[in-house]
Amino acid sequence: MLATDRAVRGYLDHLTVERALSANTLMSYRRDLDRYLEFLAGAEISSLGAVTASDLDRHLSGLRTGDDEHPPLSASSAARAMSAVRGLHRFAVREGIAADDPSRDVKPPVPPRRLPKALEVDEIERLLAVPATDTPRGLRDRALLEFLYGTGARISEAVGAAVDDVDLDDATVLLRGKGGRSRLVPIGGYARDALGAYLVQGRPTLVQAGRGTPAVFCNARGGPLSRQSAWTILHRAAGAAGLPVDGPRAVSPHTLRHSFATHLLDGGADVRVVQELLGHASVTTTQIYTLVTVDRLREIYATAHPRALA
Repeated sequence: MLATDRAVRGYLDHLTVERALSANTLMSYRRDLDRYLEFLAGAEISSLGAVTASDLDRHLSGLRTGDDEHPPLSASSAARAMSAVRGLHRFAVREGIAADDPSRDVKPPVPPRRLPKALEVDEIERLLAVPATDTPRGLRDRALLEFLYGTGARISEAVGAAVDDVDLDDATVLLRGKGGRSRLVPIGGYARDALGAYLVQGRPTLVQAGRGTPAVFCNARGGPLSRQSAWTILHRAAGAAGLPVDGPRAVSPHTLRHSFATHLLDGGADVRVVQELLGHASVTTTQIYTLVTVDRLREIYATAHPRALA
């Protein structure tokens, strides 16, 4: 095994054990680093200590232009890939694998700042009203959608929630987020009612179809609902509600999370409160939502103030 391969394996072990990154995040790191190893092999570089800033610039250029096996990456995807590479080189210096970190002098591409997509309140109401509540699966689907919008949970947090994590009497749920961080989030009245109806009338029927699971949201076989199945439930409901299901404005589970944050800020919530509810490690991540509300305020001002337009 080449020294570069051993270094990557050690770095991924570090991310798994010490950083406790999610399986999906680790998969992304592994994919980006496998491509970096391909580049190093093609350049006949067998150790991280031999890598120069010029080599990293060439790798970044290759990510952006693509080749016969890889399509060109966008600025944001290339920046993500280079973040994995930079982390590998920092790890190599800390572990004594390399003396210097050549990635310090390489500037990753700056992706265009995209504002989160948020639905209007009436669009949310149309979406949440789609699932019929006369079947166990209909009760589950309504509860899932209300849960996502009512708590701002990530899709992985929603499908990973256990029955014991939900306290309907206290109207709270324990969400287990990225990096092993957990947070207690209030459940709104609509979501609590939908969850209560599902847990009493719907979930027991679904669980009977299998061996049982501690997960709140079950599939038709009694096992835990997968991320993909939850996405499909939302996709179908969005189509039935007349909301976009394709293109850049397509409704996704993250759309409900964005809408949750944006509507809270529109209603006057403090950005640091929203940070806690979303489980963001830094308020900087949350502050992008304030740009949405500024645009909203500008729109209202332009239509309401008598002297807003010249």
